[in-house]
Amino acid sequence: MRRPARPRSPLARTAPLVSALVAAALLTACGTERPGAGSAGSAESPSPTRIDDPGMDGVRVTSLTLPPAPPSPSPSHGHAVSADSLDLEPDSGISAGYEVTNEGAETLTYSIVITFMSADGGAMANQTATARDVRPGATVRGTVRAGVLPPTTPRVTGAKVLKVTKVPAGEAPAEPGTCPASGIRVSADRGDAAMGLRVVGLHLENCGTRRYTVEGYPLLTLLDGGHQPVDGVDVLEGGQGIATGTGADEPPRPVTLGPGESASASLVWRNTTESGTPVNVPHVRVRAKAGADPVTVTPNLDLGTTGKLGVGPWKKTER
Repeated sequence: MRRPARPRSPLARTAPLVSALVAAALLTACGTERPGAGSAGSAESPSPTRIDDPGMDGVRVTSLTLPPAPPSPSPSHGHAVSADSLDLEPDSGISAGYEVTNEGAETLTYSIVITFMSADGGAMANQTATARDVRPGATVRGTVRAGVLPPTTPRVTGAKVLKVTKVPAGEAPAEPGTCPASGIRVSADRGDAAMGLRVVGLHLENCGTRRYTVEGYPLLTLLDGGHQPVDGVDVLEGGQGIATGTGADEPPRPVTLGPGESASASLVWRNTTESGTPVNVPHVRVRAKAGADPVTVTPNLDLGTTGKLGVGPWKKTER
C-alpha cells in the first residue's frame, strides 16, 4: 500500500524559479559590462596637451587640459532633470598651464591674462592669474581654469597669453584677503569712460587695527612700461581743469578711517588726440600721503595729447 505523497513546501516549489532568475541576472550583467565602466573613482583625469605659445614678456602657456567630449544622449533612454541641476552650469574642467620667467634685474609680481580660444581663434573666456615675487632669472609655473562656460560656447581648442602686467614686487597691490604690514590696502578699479572722458577710482582701505588719517590728495608718480617716470604731464589737484561733475573737484578735507573703513579718490582725464605724440601711462605709483609706502597700480592712462591728469581728494566711502 503506497503512502500518500506529502505536499511540497512553498520554498521547495519556488527554488527552481529563484535559481532561474539568478542565472538570468548573471547572464544579463555579463552581457552589458563595458571596458572601463568600473567605479567612479577609477576614471583617469584628462592629460594636458603641450602648446607651442610664443608668449610675451617672459610668460607663455605651456599646456591645455580639456575634459572628454560629452557623450551624445541615447534616443532610447530618457533622463530626469532635477531642480538642483538647473541652478548653475558646472565648471568647464578646462585649464591651461603657464610659466613665468623673470628676465629683468628686480623681483617682480606679474598679472597675466590668458585667453581660451575655439578652433576659429575666437575668445571663449579670459582669465587672470597672478605670479608674485618672481626673482630675477627665476621661472615659476601655475595653472588657470577657464571656469564656467555657457552651454552654447564652441569647444575650446587652444589658449594663449593675451596681456602681461608686471610691477616691482615690493609695490604690488596686496593680494585679496591679505593685509600689508602698513595696515593700509591701496588699489585701483577698472574705471569708466564716456565720450572721451575717463575716470578711474583709487581705493584706500584700512585693513589694520589702528585708525588712519589722510588729508588732501593722493601723491602720484606716473610710470612707463619700464617703471620709469613719465615727463610732460601736469598732475592737477582737482578735476575742474578736465571736467565738472566727476567728484574730483570737491575741496579736500581730513579723512580718518577706523579699522574696516575705506576712502576713494578719482583720476580724471581726456584721451583727446591732436597734434603731437599721444602719451600712454600704464602704471601709477600711489602714496596715500607723504611718508606712506608706495603701491604701483595699472590704470593704463591713455592721455592722448592733452598732457593733463586731474586727481581728486580722498573722500570717505559711505557704507
